[in-house]
Amino acid sequence: KKYILSMFPYPSGRLHMGHVRVYTIADCLARYYKLKGFSVLSPMGWDAFGLPAENAAIENNSQPSVWTYSNINQMKKQLIRLGFDFDWPCELATCSPEYYKWTQWIFLKLFQKGFAYRAEAAVNWDPIDQTVLANEQVDAQGRSWRSGAIVEKKNLNQWFFGITQFADELLQGLDELNWPSFVVAAQKSWIGKSQGLQVDFQISDENKNNDKIDINLTNNEGETA
Repeated sequence: KKYILSMFPYPSGRLHMGHVRVYTIADCLARYYKLKGFSVLSPMGWDAFGLPAENAAIENNSQPSVWTYSNINQMKKQLIRLGFDFDWPCELATCSPEYYKWTQWIFLKLFQKGFAYRAEAAVNWDPIDQTVLANEQVDAQGRSWRSGAIVEKKNLNQWFFGITQFADELLQGLDELNWPSFVVAAQKSWIGKSQGLQVDFQISDENKNNDKIDINLTNNEGETA
């Protein structure tokens, strides 16, 4: 058995060559393993939930659901015309209540166990899309990958997942994966385990009294928003 999962596209309305490149690779993998006799699941879905979709609908003077599903239909037609061999019966859209009711259920379970909590922290803020960006969504020039706006640092009260409680277990799991080193390094950074460091300074004053100052150095950004 093989599970070939591509990153779901944001339904902006039209495919571009980046979509064609990514899904051609996934399609080749799926077809290769089918020819090798594997049972292959290669689903397709749409990353269609949240403020970017709402902002795009506002810009186009349309209701978010109408705008988003219209784009999904258009992009699906294009993918089919390209001949990609996706398992369309497994298609999903993250803006569908049938999908996000389960993400809400998972969140509630995490909250009930104390793994989801609110705190104030600095975030990457896109002033055009009016939304928070992950570090990976900010380019080398400090611009949003989607809108191109200069990203601002902004303090927001937001939800966090306490993943550092599982840092050791997650890090051990990375040792079992045959992933490229740069991907493993990125995952370790995301997990955010901090070892910390203690430095002792000896201080002598003019009366030759020796005192010691202990300084603990730790990384205070161990959770993920």
